[in-house]
Amino acid sequence: MATKSFDADLVRSLAELLDQTNLTEIEYDTGSVRIRVARQGLPMAVHHAVPTTAPAAAPVAAPAAADDGVGHPGAVTSPMVGVAYLSPEPGAAKFIDVGSTVSEGQTLMLIEAMKTFNPIRAHRGGKVTRILVTDNQPVEFGEPLVIIE
Repeated sequence: MATKSFDADLVRSLAELLDQTNLTEIEYDTGSVRIRVARQGLPMAVHHAVPTTAPAAAPVAAPAAADDGVGHPGAVTSPMVGVAYLSPEPGAAKFIDVGSTVSEGQTLMLIEAMKTFNPIRAHRGGKVTRILVTDNQPVEFGEPLVIIE
């Protein structure tokens, strides 16, 4: 079986993003190519594999702390690994504050991933009761960012 080639620049970009965000692991998956870069102590491991089976079910975690927003029906979660920004640019007003009323589709914050700023939008209208991240904070995939009641 032939090994598929991969883009060394992409691996370097992922490794740089890992260093910039202080994350321990980052994964890039296009369906046919999967690259995972992980930090383990000082050396950095780079894995390249083509998925061969369906992903395993997530392990059952211990009950989450009551204030972390996990499992809350109004939680807006991060769709990616990156860095959260609460305003469109440094020094500008925040997109939202606790107590803000938002409408469905409204931009709540940006997440930068691989030098691309991705808007995170409200999945429903309501009142922002909690903002669970700070400006310029690294975030993980699936991490709760905002609670909308």
